Amino acid sequence: MKQPDSPKSPARRAVLMAGLAAGVALVNPLGALAAAPPGFDQWRDNFRARALAKGISEATWNRCMGRIEPDMSVFRQMRNQPEFHEQIWQYINRRVSDWRVIHGKEALKKNEALFGRIERDFGVERGTLLALWGVESAYGDPLVQQNHMTPVFPSLAALAWNEPRRKAYWETELINAMKIVQRGWSTPEEMNGSWAGAMGHSQWMPEVWLNVGFDYDGDGKVSPFGRPDDALGSTAKYLVNRGKWHRGEHWGYEVRAPGGGTGGSRTYAAWASAGVVRADGQPFPQPNASAQLWIPVAGGPAFLLGPNFNSVKSYNPSMNYALAICHLGDRCLGGPPFVQPFPGSERALTLAEVQEMQTRLTKAGFDTGGTDGRVGNDTMKAIKDFQIKMGLLPADGYGGLKVLARLRQGG
Repeated sequence: MKQPDSPKSPARRAVLMAGLAAGVALVNPLGALAAAPPGFDQWRDNFRARALAKGISEATWNRCMGRIEPDMSVFRQMRNQPEFHEQIWQYINRRVSDWRVIHGKEALKKNEALFGRIERDFGVERGTLLALWGVESAYGDPLVQQNHMTPVFPSLAALAWNEPRRKAYWETELINAMKIVQRGWSTPEEMNGSWAGAMGHSQWMPEVWLNVGFDYDGDGKVSPFGRPDDALGSTAKYLVNRGKWHRGEHWGYEVRAPGGGTGGSRTYAAWASAGVVRADGQPFPQPNASAQLWIPVAGGPAFLLGPNFNSVKSYNPSMNYALAICHLGDRCLGGPPFVQPFPGSERALTLAEVQEMQTRLTKAGFDTGGTDGRVGNDTMKAIKDFQIKMGLLPADGYGGLKVLARLRQGG
């Protein structure tokens, strides 16, 4: 169920907001000297009184807002969000990419002790948590901060000043961002995020950091940045408290379901008695745990989904998102691709193939924003523009084998 979009709820709006961040260009720093747009200074003077009434000190106000200029590019970003209509196999291929699997294994190795501690403390298995980290912020890769994030205060100031539909929400989040600085958790200079203000390893909005985040590394701060301890520990705690995570249970399994259908929740043993078996031929390790059958597309892979799949959905209510997270976690831990392909699907490109595609697109005049093998909105827009120019249908922005083959032909 989708969480309510209310300033009173520490719901996972950050995930929904954060997916919009890719492709945002860096703007001037907090001390920008350009003249403020007409009306901004007056709004800022009026907003100052409201912020101070909410507990923001003069020192914090001056530090965060004293010389700020609004980032007016947020309105262009808001209006021009690219729309891509992905089939489920495309959605999964793009998120369970070769880049994310390779770098996920590296991130796990680097943070083995942290994931082990989280598993002991919260029972959240490392694969799921690792995948959430990978999808939300590319495992905290600093290049994501450098190339795809923008200073939070100028963005939130622009929205709080001049976005009329949700003005109260943006003002609240701007105050929340100042509270993070006032508590010493971060600095205005460090706080880069999406144009909407989502920040850090887990891409949470300021309100979520204040209400859900906690100091897992014991340094006296709840930091979205730097070491991933606070972000991953807080995410695990969220999955337990809000998502009702079941310790020791896997999210589910790809299965072969000869009879199809659903049939509600049953134990794995009951499903096995009905002829439903794991696609890899292995036994169900916890036959008395319960699961539900889900077949996303007729003729494609089928899944038995346990309660922890729904826990991931508490983070983002999309079934496709949850499946991508769970599958990416399995792949990072050495699991194979799905046994049964989706109808009409093609295999995901390798890291080298994605980089080749990006290089060829860029040389052809379609800027992908880099050639690192990660496919974000910049690359998808470049692909879509190439498809339109070449008459490739559907022009869906999906970079697969067909697009790469056309580029190799000299497109």
